[in-house]
Amino acid sequence: MYQQIASNKRKTWLLIISFIVLLSVISYGLYLYYGDPSIIVTGVVFSLVYSYIGYLGSAKLALSVNHAKPIDKSDAPEVYRMVENLAITAGLPMPKVYIISDPALNAFATGRDPEHAHVAMTSGIINALDQTELEGVIGHELSHIKNYDIRIMTIIIALVGIISLLTNWVMRLNLFGRDDDNRSNNPIGLIIMIASLIIAPIVANLIKLAISRKREYLADASSAMLTRYPEGLADALEKISGHSQLVQASPSSAHLFIANPLKSASLSRLFSTHPPIQERIKILRSMDQ
Repeated sequence: MYQQIASNKRKTWLLIISFIVLLSVISYGLYLYYGDPSIIVTGVVFSLVYSYIGYLGSAKLALSVNHAKPIDKSDAPEVYRMVENLAITAGLPMPKVYIISDPALNAFATGRDPEHAHVAMTSGIINALDQTELEGVIGHELSHIKNYDIRIMTIIIALVGIISLLTNWVMRLNLFGRDDDNRSNNPIGLIIMIASLIIAPIVANLIKLAISRKREYLADASSAMLTRYPEGLADALEKISGHSQLVQASPSSAHLFIANPLKSASLSRLFSTHPPIQERIKILRSMDQ
């Protein structure tokens, strides 16, 4: 179990490093071609400011688009008590608890840090799971909070935004506006720039999705440690499988959920926000041996 957690952390940081390398290569290519670092600096600063503003409001937006309603202890005492007890065990402040009125079996956590955390569950998952299964799901969501996954994914989304913005600006500069005399026209820079325009946005999104999948594995393993019962989450995932699609789900928050809340599509694993549920179940059950 500890090896699984360590492996997922290593892989996440390797993916983040690959993001930084990709951004560095793009920036270097633009500098060689244009000979003007102000393009890069302006793009990076604008993207960081825009992403930070989005980061501050991300939790409120995620709760709003998924129609999550806050509850207190009197509304759902058993669920509230489970969250409370597991938060104490994890050494976390008590997060705010929300219910989504939807028959789907799903849940998510959001918030920029443990002091501003929120856990939301569908009415469907509360009704369908027994206590140990629901504890496994809650443990998974609390693990996302404890592991600062929301912050990590916000940084990754910011990096994707920077790459997308830089490539869009390059296209606009070439279509509408810069004097050829201001360009260095370095052939290496030209090659990197063309490759960046075509490949970089796709690669950036693939890395983002890969990190999202690794954080799901990490939250599964952390939940197993928190509850001391991997089978609970494994059984929960079996019930969730095939029943996780919400009636109204937002693609922008799909990566937050314990399972994909969108309608199933026959896309490659590379383009999925979540790892295969059967694979997650297999790993959890191997921890119990």
